[in-house]
Amino acid sequence: MLKPYGKNPFYWERHGRPLLLVGGSVEDNLFQIPDLEEHLRLLADTGGNYIRCTMSSRDPGDVWPFERGESGLYDLNQPSREYWSRFERCVELCKELGIVVQIEIWDRFDFAREPWQANPFNPANNRNYSGAEARLDTEYAAHPSERQNPFFRTVPKLENNAVLLNYQRVFVDRILKRTLPHDHVLYCMDNETNESPEWGRYWAEYIKAEAKNLGRGVFCTEMWDAHDINHSMHEATWRHPDLYGFCDISQNNHQSGENHYKNLIRFRTRLAMTNRPRPLNNVKIYGADSGRYGNDRDGTERFWRNVFAGCASVRFHRPPTGIGLSDLARTHIRAMRSFVGRFPVQQSRVANERLSQREPNEAFCLIRPGQGSAVYLPSGGHVQLAVPPRDSYRVHWLDIARAEWRDPGKAVLEKGLIDLSTPDPGGSWVAVVEEGGGTGR
Repeated sequence: MLKPYGKNPFYWERHGRPLLLVGGSVEDNLFQIPDLEEHLRLLADTGGNYIRCTMSSRDPGDVWPFERGESGLYDLNQPSREYWSRFERCVELCKELGIVVQIEIWDRFDFAREPWQANPFNPANNRNYSGAEARLDTEYAAHPSERQNPFFRTVPKLENNAVLLNYQRVFVDRILKRTLPHDHVLYCMDNETNESPEWGRYWAEYIKAEAKNLGRGVFCTEMWDAHDINHSMHEATWRHPDLYGFCDISQNNHQSGENHYKNLIRFRTRLAMTNRPRPLNNVKIYGADSGRYGNDRDGTERFWRNVFAGCASVRFHRPPTGIGLSDLARTHIRAMRSFVGRFPVQQSRVANERLSQREPNEAFCLIRPGQGSAVYLPSGGHVQLAVPPRDSYRVHWLDIARAEWRDPGKAVLEKGLIDLSTPDPGGSWVAVVEEGGGTGR
């Protein structure tokens, strides 16, 4: 099954083998797109093995999870054949292709503003309850961060809205019916929530209890709204390892440059100090020329910095705020797969202290004790790498923009330091420095 890697629980393993989750796709609710199989095969052929799956229906062409009667009203007791067929097909195709699915049960953007006007849970759109019975209004005009909709406060420790909670459980049960038999699914409770932790806790406990009834183990997380992953909001995840078996830290991908990396290291260090390390997932990496959260370069740098900060997954966010599975994204996915094929990151540790003559955001280091080191240079340049004494070292340069390795060269070792200068002054590069045999003089 998919679970934290026994030898280094900051990463995942499946079928007894460690794996780095890498992905990018055109949509977040990927099961709703018409060319699903083609898109998933393109991802797999590129070297990707990871998708995001919001259970969302607010985009053109999407269907909602309930059947609609001749009256135009939905029946929340009747599952939509089309919606659940699409979802089942996505889960099965991902199993076939070796792709891990990270589900987000609730997407708050479906429950406010225009999407709420079409949502079957809106009392104006179903035959099952009135607004008074469900304690819901037919309009919520503010951004969902304003928390106008009490949909996310139905659980017993909050507003104890039994009428609405019953239908929410029915929806979640339909998800679990189609996913719990599989071992390639991760569960995230929400997309960018700022609701009470009791909401997510209820659903994580519910999912884990249902899985236990089937004799299965599952791994859950919550995705918080705060862009600073060291904000107190995120404590509700990392302080509760028995409930949340991994941490999704996607919101850190609003940060850039050195700050993006330092936030990751600080968070990872805090997690290590709990003596319950867990995988750190990035199910969405922002940054695209078409978006609001940085450009293409920001997105690709975040992708690589996450790996060099010891994260377990990286996935480019969908357009327009991410580069999705564009040609650029595919190049970086191929390059990443090539890199981890040569340098198993699950056997490494973060080691920027090995670098000198380093400017902010110039270089990032991982080491595999007794094996070698890897250094990522986002914009070319020169740094020095401290290494143990050996007879010889070889340097393999990965040209990220071409996803190609340069011919290896012998490294010059002087006073315990290797000078690393990228083959070209610009571009993005990874140097893999392999240790030779023997002991140097």
